[in-house]
Amino acid sequence: MSKVRGFTLIELMIVVVVVAILAAVAVPAYTEYIQRGKLIEATSSLSEMRVRMEQYFQDNRTYVGACVAGTAAPLPAGRYFTYACTNLSTTGFTVTATGITAQGTAGFTYSVDQTNVRTTVALPTGWTGAGSTCWVLKKDGSC
Repeated sequence: MSKVRGFTLIELMIVVVVVAILAAVAVPAYTEYIQRGKLIEATSSLSEMRVRMEQYFQDNRTYVGACVAGTAAPLPAGRYFTYACTNLSTTGFTVTATGITAQGTAGFTYSVDQTNVRTTVALPTGWTGAGSTCWVLKKDGSC
C-alpha cells in the first residue's frame, strides 16, 4: 500500500489565509513608512533654506530679493515638494514646502520663518496636528 504525499486543500487554504492577513497588516504599514520617508525632504530642505536665508540677510541686511537663482538663498529643487518664498521683507520671510500630488505627498504643507517657527500648515485626511508649531511627521501628530 502506497502512502499519498502532499498537502490537502484545507492546508493550502489556511496558508493562503495566513499570508493574506500578514499582507493586510504589512502593506499599509510599509506604505506609511515610505510616505514618512518622503517628508524628510521637506523638513531638511526647509532647515537648509532657513540657514541660507540668514546668510543672505547677513550679506544684504534684508530678505527682499532672496529666493532666486544666483543668490545665496535660491529655492531648492525637490522631488516630492515644491518650495516658495512669501512675506519677504527687510525683517522677515516665510518659506513653504507643498507636497506634489503625483509623488504621494499631496496635502502636506510645511513652513519656516525668520524666527525658526516650524509650522505644519496642512496635512492630508487621516493625519492629525495641522497648525502645530512643529513639523508633523507621523499620523498621530507627533513631530
